Amino acid sequence: MEEHRLRVRPYVLTRGRTHARQDLAVETLISTIPDAPWGAQQLSSEYQAVRRLCMEPRSVAEVAALLSVPLGVARVLLSDLAEAGLVHVHSSTANYGGRPDFTLMQRVLEGLHNL
Repeated sequence: MEEHRLRVRPYVLTRGRTHARQDLAVETLISTIPDAPWGAQQLSSEYQAVRRLCMEPRSVAEVAALLSVPLGVARVLLSDLAEAGLVHVHSSTANYGGRPDFTLMQRVLEGLHNL
């Protein structure tokens, strides 16, 4: 996955922003919208890297790890793409106690093990 790693300072990627417009939990799954107008927008390489990574659903934590960026940076990038209608933010299900679904947590754990 070396081709996905970014080589600039994190604050450059987010243009100095430290907070995402959308509240994205680490376990939130993100996927690229297949028919989204990616070509219609001038997107930098970091956004294109997210596009390639999220062809299959990935958690916010996975995206951050695979890009080798802090979690906050990944949240800002993903939030930007979601606002532009280029990625889908999957709703996470919670159980009675407000905790994430067990199956979801297993998938996140498997993804982290695969890193």
